[in-house]
Amino acid sequence: MNITLNNRPENIEIDNITISELLALKNFTFRMLVIKVNGKLIRKNEYSKAKVLEGDNVQILHMISGG
Repeated sequence: MNITLNNRPENIEIDNITISELLALKNFTFRMLVIKVNGKLIRKNEYSKAKVLEGDNVQILHMISGG
């Protein structure tokens, strides 16, 4: 399956992947993430249900806090 991940073309070997599975596959381990699929914000409690489909544009950003 071909998607755009953080503005780069990616080929994912798994079709019908969830956000949770994509995060694990790509080793995103940050605690504070903002995820959008095709411009739609995906809430953390939806990660295991939200699907990534062929051609989707996925943005995964990690928030950094400090003082």
